[in-house]
Order: sequence, then C-alpha cells, then structure tokens
Amino acid sequence: MTKDSFDVIVIGAGYSGLAASYHLKRHGLDHIIFERGKIGESWRSQRWDNFRFNSTNRLNVLPGEPEPADPDSFTSAQAFVTALGQYVKANQLPVAENSKVISIEKPAETFVVSVSTAGGTKKYFCKQVLIASGVANEIKIPALSNKISEEINQLHTSQYKNAGQLPKGAVLVVGSAQSGCQITEDLLHAGRKVFLSTSKVGRIPRWYRGKDIFYWIKDAKFYDIRAEEINDPEILELRPPQVSGTGTGRESMSLQSLSKKGAVILGKLNDADVTKVFFNNDVVQHIKFADEFSGKIKKMIDDHITANDLIVPPAHVDEADFPDVDATCASHMSLLDLKERNITSIIWSTGFDHDLSYIKLPVFDDKGKLIHKDGIPGFPGLYFLGYPWLRSRKSPILFGITEDAEFVVDKIYEYTTENFRSAVKEQ
Repeated sequence: MTKDSFDVIVIGAGYSGLAASYHLKRHGLDHIIFERGKIGESWRSQRWDNFRFNSTNRLNVLPGEPEPADPDSFTSAQAFVTALGQYVKANQLPVAENSKVISIEKPAETFVVSVSTAGGTKKYFCKQVLIASGVANEIKIPALSNKISEEINQLHTSQYKNAGQLPKGAVLVVGSAQSGCQITEDLLHAGRKVFLSTSKVGRIPRWYRGKDIFYWIKDAKFYDIRAEEINDPEILELRPPQVSGTGTGRESMSLQSLSKKGAVILGKLNDADVTKVFFNNDVVQHIKFADEFSGKIKKMIDDHITANDLIVPPAHVDEADFPDVDATCASHMSLLDLKERNITSIIWSTGFDHDLSYIKLPVFDDKGKLIHKDGIPGFPGLYFLGYPWLRSRKSPILFGITEDAEFVVDKIYEYTTENFRSAVKEQ
C-alpha cells in the first residue's frame, strides 16, 4: 500500500467495522479498515464447529443488504464469515487484512496510527479514528487455573472446536453464560459426561406466544433502554442472558434442561489445587436467578401484548423453561476430585477481555474504563463501536451495532463538514 493518509481509519473488520465502512463510503469519506487477522477474525477463529447464532438471520443483516432468504434460521459462524467476505467484495470496502494496529497517537492536528504487518511497521495519518475491534480480543482465564495439574487439558471457549479434540473422559465447563451452556450441550450430544460450574446469568425462552423471543424483545423496547436509565449498577455488569440457538427454534435452554440431559450443575468455582477444584454454595441462587429473569421477560411481553391489544396465541409447552422451583437440578458438591471423576479436560467459559493499551490518548479513567457519551469520548475525532452499553443495552448485539454504526458515522461526517467549513473561513 503506497497511500498513507485518509479521512478516517477504522480498526477491526468484523460486523461493526464493515457496517461503519458502508456508511463511510456512502458519505464519500476516504477510509481504510485495518484488521489484525482476516475479515471476521473472531467469528472465524474463536467459535466451535457447531456454533449457531442466538439471533435469527433477519436480525443480523448488514446495512444495504436485503432480508435473507431464510430469515428465521440461525446461521453458523462459518456461513457468517463467508457472508462478511461477500459483503466486502460486493460493496468494495477497503479492508487491509493481517494489519495489526500497535499504537494510536495524536501529537498534533492529525492522528498517527502505527500498523504492523509481515513487511514491517508503517505509520498512517488521518483526521478521525473509529475503534470497532470489539471487547473480545483477549481471552480471560482465572489465575487459579495455573494450580491445576498439567495432566488436565485446559481450553478457553475460543479454543474449543468439538468433543473430538478432547482426550477421552469427562469435562468440567466453567461458566454458564451463553458459550458455557451451549458448549455443555454440544458435549452432551457427543456423549460426554459434563460438570457445569455456574455463575449468575439470566436466561430467556427461545420462543414465546407465537414469536421468536428476540422479535418480542425488540417490539417491547427492552433493548432500547440506555445506561443512564439504569438505577442498579449491577445490571450494567450482567452477562447477556442465555438463549438457545440450536434445535427447532422453539425449545429453550436452561440449567434444568441441561441437567435432564446429564450435566451435573454446580456452584461457582472459587479455588483449585493440583487435582481438586472447589465451588461456592450458590448454585441454587443461580438457578433461581435464571428462572426469575425468564419470568420477568415473559411478563414484560405479556404487558406489551395487553397494552397494545395484540391478538396472539398462548404460550406453548416448553418444558425447558419451566421454573425449577425447588432447584432439584442443583448439585451441592463443594469439591470435585478430577481424577476420581475421570475429568480429563476443563473448558474455561470465563469470557473475554480487550486490550486497548495501543490507544495512547486520554480517554480512559483511572480504572481503564472508557469515558464517552454515545460512543464518542471527549477527544475530538475518536469514536467507538460495538461496546456494551455504548448507546443502549443493544449496543454489543448485531442489530444494535447496525443502528450505532449509522449514528456514529453520521457524527464523523458532521465533524468532517464542520472542520471543512472552519478551514474555508480561515482562508
């Protein structure tokens, strides 16, 4: 690449970066997208073979794309990556793959972006920068994993592909958010014995009163709530609610449904030694929290139906969504002897972190948290996309990113035109 100066530089060629690029091109803004790997890298390399989206295809449409032919299906990660590549070609979006951004600085009026490639490091210049790399570019595994014997195979969810890659024996999955529960189900289907260490995560039914749950949630404006409207700060830290993306598209997933399939449901893992792991006595609270969350969502939908005089069918029979009132699926074991239970693998479904240390600008507080308003820090020319609660609850979800991308790029365009007018006046 011979050119080194652009109106805008975008970091990340995933869903966020490509959606933004579409709008940047629509506004006629000269830009480039730097991607550390290949297009859709996290979807390409950090998902298991049987992964399916939790949201239907209708909700995952990129800007300018028509409604998919199979709108109510759940696509695979492989198909999604293929679609992203086709989108880039069809819209001629300027993506530079295998180009890792190692620093962003602004010593004067122009941003300086240093990029590392196989050919070395090069500096690029621009007036504005959009960070669309997401919050899942660094795996997160607790330090206590180092206490466990090297004989135990340990993987993060981003490294798990299928049961066949694991040694024979039982598996301990740590973490019961979306990936943890879905990988547990994947392993159970493969005939593995699974122990699931739970955490405080809500769940929602897959289908309710004649519609996929996400259509109801969108209609009821659940995802439109903004961070400043939340009174309980704990809500801002909750993991996304668990929901199934497999099967017929009608059945839910719950801790009790996984128990019926053979999983042992445990409390939160809190310590380990060479051959033993230890758990809190909180599994009952986790089961009840998940059940109550589902109940609240269904009540919200029922209230929405009543308020709008909607004629819809009653709820269908969904055994996986029945509350486990007495928490009968809970195992109260506080200790697991890995050898005794023939547990040969541990899968850490403990989430991701993100490394923003390459941003050498004063946009973070003393705890490293981004200071911003609607994805725009108080630093002229810098923007963010795809982060939790950026503008609303739906900001990290694909259909929320689509809205945020258009909003943020409009702000970029406004900033460009304002600067152009100021330059003309000065002349």
